[in-house]
Amino acid sequence: MLLVALAITACNNDKKPAKLDSEDAKAAYSIGFMTGKSMSGQLPKLDVANYQAGFDDAYAKKAGSLTQEEMKTVLMAFETRMKKEAEDKHKKDAAEAITKGTAYLAENAKKAGVKTTASGLQYEVIKEGTGAKPKATDTVKVHYEGKLLDGTVFDSSIKRGEPVSFPLNQVIAGWTEGVQLMSVGSKYKFTIPANLAYGEQSGGPIPPNSVLVFEVELLDIVKP
Repeated sequence: MLLVALAITACNNDKKPAKLDSEDAKAAYSIGFMTGKSMSGQLPKLDVANYQAGFDDAYAKKAGSLTQEEMKTVLMAFETRMKKEAEDKHKKDAAEAITKGTAYLAENAKKAGVKTTASGLQYEVIKEGTGAKPKATDTVKVHYEGKLLDGTVFDSSIKRGEPVSFPLNQVIAGWTEGVQLMSVGSKYKFTIPANLAYGEQSGGPIPPNSVLVFEVELLDIVKP
């Protein structure tokens, strides 16, 4: 049903505005819009005109312009090509991120107040607290905001308005090491090399080999 909805919203240059004059029309538009948005991320180069033509023929119960066997063959080839293009892009993005991240870390290390640990983790003190320091086995309560090097915020407990608690040994290595440097009440800025973050993995808005920048405020060490 969702794929059908995409075809309903497939457009060309003379597409007329949707007529949202009934609840069914609004529901159809909503399903189509959300599906189209999702599909545009998965298949940004989809030939929408031919997609629409195929949908129209199937919906009208016409014979397809291709046989079922031809469709199966071409779709398998299309899937293989899309997978190859995605893999090539991933490798290209990963290589570019290494170059960009290495240069950024080198420059950041020169800034006043920035310290670099033996692992390569960089940190600077925004506010120094006076409380206890956590161990790797402790559960900590923090407020934080994480950014990519271009300033994109990919996660923020501050924006959600709710601190987060987690075992310190169950997060990325840069956090495990960095937060142990903090006293309760402190706020630090961490610049975390990719090998102490997510490495070559990518997830959501975080590209592979990304250097990540976090501002972290240690609110408490949670007692068992």
